[in-house]
Amino acid sequence: MNEKLSMSANKLVAFLQKPSSMFTKEDIISFIQQNDIRMVNFMYPAGDGRLKTLNFVITDLAYLNAILTCGERVDGSSLFSFIEAGSSDLYVIPRFRTAFVDPFAEIPTLSMLCSFFNKDGEPLESAPEHTLHKASKAFTKVTGMQFQAMGELEYYVIAPDAGVFEATDQRGYHESGPYAKFNEFRTQCMSYIAQAGGQIKYGHSEVGNFTLDGYIYEQNEIEFLPVDVEQAADQLMIAKWIIRNLAYKLGYNVTFAPKITAGKAGSGLHIHMRMMKDGKNVMLEDGALSQTARKAIAGMMELAPSITAFGNTNPTSYFRLVPHQEAPTNVCWGDRNRSVLVRVPLGWSAKTDMCMLANPLEKESHFDTSIKQTVEMRSPDGSADLYQLLSGLAVACRHGFELDNALEIAERTYVNVNIHQKENEGKLKSLAQLPDSCEASADCLEKQRAVFEQYNVFSPAMIDGILRKLRSYKDRTLRADLKEDREAMLKLVHEYFHCG
Repeated sequence: MNEKLSMSANKLVAFLQKPSSMFTKEDIISFIQQNDIRMVNFMYPAGDGRLKTLNFVITDLAYLNAILTCGERVDGSSLFSFIEAGSSDLYVIPRFRTAFVDPFAEIPTLSMLCSFFNKDGEPLESAPEHTLHKASKAFTKVTGMQFQAMGELEYYVIAPDAGVFEATDQRGYHESGPYAKFNEFRTQCMSYIAQAGGQIKYGHSEVGNFTLDGYIYEQNEIEFLPVDVEQAADQLMIAKWIIRNLAYKLGYNVTFAPKITAGKAGSGLHIHMRMMKDGKNVMLEDGALSQTARKAIAGMMELAPSITAFGNTNPTSYFRLVPHQEAPTNVCWGDRNRSVLVRVPLGWSAKTDMCMLANPLEKESHFDTSIKQTVEMRSPDGSADLYQLLSGLAVACRHGFELDNALEIAERTYVNVNIHQKENEGKLKSLAQLPDSCEASADCLEKQRAVFEQYNVFSPAMIDGILRKLRSYKDRTLRADLKEDREAMLKLVHEYFHCG
């Protein structure tokens, strides 16, 4: 028995003794039969960024085989704004690799994410998951490498304040209990996410915590491990669904909203990326950031203003993207620098064996730490359409390899100082700024849309739909208009409290 597979939290992986990427229809049927599964759920992301669910009660083998083979028909016009009611039928077909046992279902239930197909049996060009598939495929075609990603999922837990062991306001980073109140909730979420196939790096309490109107607001984070970009989106999608469902079960409220209240830390959705070739991470070269990584960063620098159209999708997003709140406002990158848009985090490039130094009884390990190096995009937030965002980042990194002056762009946009300090005003003025509203973000996307539509990654219909939605907010001057109006800003926050 394979020890790695046996230790998997995903019950199907442990039972079938194979990785989820190798699941077949026969495997799914076998698991259902031998584990007394009575229902199957099809789940799929719609235009509002939320998972939708279709339930099937399993009555016989023939019916189970039929739904797994043929999928089912759904009303596309109720799921996506770009589909007309007159020709709205779509097929949803389960992706067996995403199967997991529903941790909340009273009746034993197996859930799977689905892909959308049109009337001719072809993948729906504007479907979220197919757009990401095309982006990943185009990246590999151009670069010869695989694009991997993982997210830092930040959220607030909200519950009545008992008034004991109160945490220090805005000082909750990695806090332990009893000052952090929701560590057990987070670890239970992590357990369920792992059971659903999520590859988790770690979890912890975050900076944001405060009390308001008799309620505790505590920020937490669950960070994932780098995986294939399509798998990364699926994991984040399921994770948000699990966190919300467990919160509901326990009587908590949860929000991924980018802004909670005035003067307090908002929640981001930082995305880490790395590029792999022949199983090796190519982000480092001789212990330093490689030219390959710098080209990808250059692509993100060029397309950063447009990426906000996928990663910052409602007016409150732009109340988070303001100076001095650990959220980026300018197009630049740097090492271990939280004032930049793209950060190169510590990558274990030191030559010492730290484990041996901390534990004198250990022998030198010669562990290959190069696998850990990533680069981190810090502008996105919880309002993001996960599939569009990761598609946009894959396009941007690919675009870097298509630019003749990529390394010059990377050099010009590099900063190694806090650009918001007064002595660095000159450098700050030389940098382009991120959009400050949904409308401004739409303008940037419209100017750069050809890059995203190249290789048929983003369909014109999808880009048109994104532009319409962003411009419908009419928020071009909203941030300035509400600067001194705290009550109006809080009303806006409430309107988009459960975004994404």
